[in-house]
Amino acid sequence: MNYKIVADSSADKIKITGVPTASAPLKIITNEREFIDDENLNSDEMVAYLKGYSGKSSTACPGVNDWLTAFGDSENVFCITISSNLSGSFNSACLAASEYETTYPDRNVFVIDSLSTGGEMQLIIEKLEELILSGIAFDEICKKITEYQKSTGLLFMLQSLKNLANNGRVSHAVAKISGILGIRIIGLASDEGRLDITDKSRGDKKALASIIERMKIAGCKNGKIRISHCQNETFAETIKDALEREFNTTDIKIQKTGGLCSFYAESGGIIIGFEK
Repeated sequence: MNYKIVADSSADKIKITGVPTASAPLKIITNEREFIDDENLNSDEMVAYLKGYSGKSSTACPGVNDWLTAFGDSENVFCITISSNLSGSFNSACLAASEYETTYPDRNVFVIDSLSTGGEMQLIIEKLEELILSGIAFDEICKKITEYQKSTGLLFMLQSLKNLANNGRVSHAVAKISGILGIRIIGLASDEGRLDITDKSRGDKKALASIIERMKIAGCKNGKIRISHCQNETFAETIKDALEREFNTTDIKIQKTGGLCSFYAESGGIIIGFEK
């Protein structure tokens, strides 16, 4: 049977080769410019622009037509979105899935609310690839991937809250104080798909200790870990080395954040998806 894995662009770059994939782009919008989070986006240029921008900014989820284009003509589609608590991407994907299945009654679309973003979405995509290639039926894959989601988590570390302030998610006063004091904001994705702050650490050394401790508390052991960074490869490598020692795992991969995750993580930010 014909399978395809589709995700919105908050999953960063999809790194699988065994199953056809597609990405539905989110957008980052300011009063002056609009950035489409696709393969043509220069995320470093976007980050530099936003660093000097002081007006309001926002994001926009893929529209129904974006999702339908990504589905293509596949018989069976698995569609993964950023947390529905952060974006309307999940609702848009559900509308697209309903239209697709109405137009093609013999086809199937299973929409997955990742309740997360970044590296945790990548883990879900990799697991879907594994399940599809195993040859089991569509409905069985749906059950197994839903169960797998319970065994994954997401941690983030931010060095700047400027875009979150411009986006109206935190106050400008809090963002300014955090920047002046060099505070690293650390948090986890909750079971409901919220991004909850758990720690505030000054400097990379204390931040690394907090990252390890929070991942241990969250149940990380010796499974896969996916690290995304926004212009912070050196610290991402430091984290990778520390996690390899702490959790006795070698299946750790590093990649750059895409446009949407770069918008929220900002320069220096780290996003970690992990298996529990």
